[in-house]
Amino acid sequence: MCGICGELRFDNTSPDTAVIRRMSEKLARRGPDHEGLISDGPMAFGHRRLAIIDLSPSGDQPMVDKELRLSLVFNGTIYNYKELRQELSEMGYTFFSEGDSEVILKAYHAWGEKCAERFYGMFAFAVWDMRHASLFLARDRFGIKPLYYSLDGASLRFASSLQALLAAGGVDASIDPIALHHYFTLHAVVPAPRTILNGVKKLPPATIMTVSATGQVTQRTYWSLDATRPAHKGSLTDNLGNYGCAGGMRCKAPDAPHGRSMQEDGNAAARPPVQPECPSYPSTSPLSEQDWLNATRAVLNRAVERHRLASDVPVGVLLSGGLDSSLLVGLLADHVDDLLTFSVGFEDVGAGAEKADEFEYSDQVVERFKTRHHQYLIPNSEVLKRLPEAVANMAEPMVGQDAVAFYLLAERVSQEVKVVLSGQGADEVFGGYFWYPRMEAATGSALDRFRENYFDRDHAEYLETVAPAFHVPDVTAELVEKELTKPNADCFLDQVLRFDVTTLVVDDPVKRVDNMTMAWGLEARVPFLDHELVELAAKMPPSLKLKEGGKFPLKAIARGLIPDAVIDRPKGYFPVPALKYVRGDFLEFMRKILMSDACIKRGIYNRTYVEKLLAEPEAHFTRIQGSKLWHLALLELWLQLNVDNG
Repeated sequence: MCGICGELRFDNTSPDTAVIRRMSEKLARRGPDHEGLISDGPMAFGHRRLAIIDLSPSGDQPMVDKELRLSLVFNGTIYNYKELRQELSEMGYTFFSEGDSEVILKAYHAWGEKCAERFYGMFAFAVWDMRHASLFLARDRFGIKPLYYSLDGASLRFASSLQALLAAGGVDASIDPIALHHYFTLHAVVPAPRTILNGVKKLPPATIMTVSATGQVTQRTYWSLDATRPAHKGSLTDNLGNYGCAGGMRCKAPDAPHGRSMQEDGNAAARPPVQPECPSYPSTSPLSEQDWLNATRAVLNRAVERHRLASDVPVGVLLSGGLDSSLLVGLLADHVDDLLTFSVGFEDVGAGAEKADEFEYSDQVVERFKTRHHQYLIPNSEVLKRLPEAVANMAEPMVGQDAVAFYLLAERVSQEVKVVLSGQGADEVFGGYFWYPRMEAATGSALDRFRENYFDRDHAEYLETVAPAFHVPDVTAELVEKELTKPNADCFLDQVLRFDVTTLVVDDPVKRVDNMTMAWGLEARVPFLDHELVELAAKMPPSLKLKEGGKFPLKAIARGLIPDAVIDRPKGYFPVPALKYVRGDFLEFMRKILMSDACIKRGIYNRTYVEKLLAEPEAHFTRIQGSKLWHLALLELWLQLNVDNG
């Protein structure tokens, strides 16, 4: 919901409003409903609004509270803003608007930097505190909403996109070799605070930062994920009373979806509890399988309802045809009249490639719940034609095939609604990907087990990929080993799933969804990344999550609610086959990029390696089946569009 930007000067001057306007213009697509700009001494804010809550002008930003001497720019949604507003009202605060933005201002005044810990939602915001001449920045627990910044001795600038900072000028746009190593090893993930450019950083998830008008910077992580088993049953179930459904949502009993028992469905209650593989987990579990399923359903119900209710405009669902989005439809269908759903598919590219649409499954969900459905089939000619446009709207280079899919789908969906729910995050939270059991079965150190099943390239191949000027030690292995061995994870898969959901998911699927939908003024919400649901799942034995091919708790909840064919289908990956099985016009497109004068002059790639990939484009795939040729072409195309011509 929106695009934000601003500048704080440290040199006793005022920001140039022309600079703020240039940044704001780069964010216009994120917020088509209103543009605002304010300046106060060393601080200036710019804002582009996508109006979703409190559609009146009182919800416009930048928002200024003259009485409290605070101003705000905010991107996102605070799902518990009504509860917080009530609490703040009881403390004596009065409100001039009806939305969540003003709640942030009052919460900051009441609780200071601890306000971020009270917010349930997705957010990136900045508060200018005129009382203390300080800037407060915060980002949500999973980095669902972006926050980039550039910092030098004269000023701090921040924005919702890297392109906005480039538009401001004066940014070091040289390539960060360490980030480049991460990019080519973790399929385009560059963990915060780095980006691919030396001069731009990003605030890490679950982090707050305070900057004074004299340039002093303090930063703190306000939340971390505990992946240890509950010591006793009460530590989970004592809070189940709080896991009821929000907003009057009528919960179906977890053990009897649609009036059928779990035994009839052949699910968990008919089987003995799963014994965990973690050595630290007691041999006799204090929690039964049914305890976990009951808790999961209750928390998921509440998360879905939170995400639906925090809106003054209709909310739809991006329906891929997979388990996750189909389950969202099933949980919403009884509570939303005329539920809107949206699906997209692409052309096959010939023998050997995956099927390029999942309509056979999404159609069954539509038929079951009688949604008002919109189905789009996009020809490869349009994918190729629109590919540069999609890449130009990526805040960072992203190689996921579904980035262009989301971009083209969002264009059409934005003509119907402003808000959609999406299933991103479920695979990372509940163990849905094929590489998790492979890692579990592997031997060796935690790093070895992870690397052998996930890294796109081993370090030796990375050195073969790039020119000597970009050679660095195996920095990605160092980062991964450090993350996996952090405390408060009971076993190897706990470590992996925690790393995935707190780091990798931020800069892979979640960032793709935000960038590609917000490019069309469409807000995508991700209920499976509700932090209470993630916290619950992190404490669950990994063996329970990986049971029956992965995501067992979601499959058990879905049984009897959505069609069995959707639950039992093979895992799909929202495919755009033309970006994986590179041939024909797509091959020529990538060849032109990689053989361009700009690419050769930039000097990132070892030309022998480029020629090897171009000679056999379908012979070089990563361990998780991505095209290595596309990885190279995408980065170079992104640099040409956003740095060279930005």
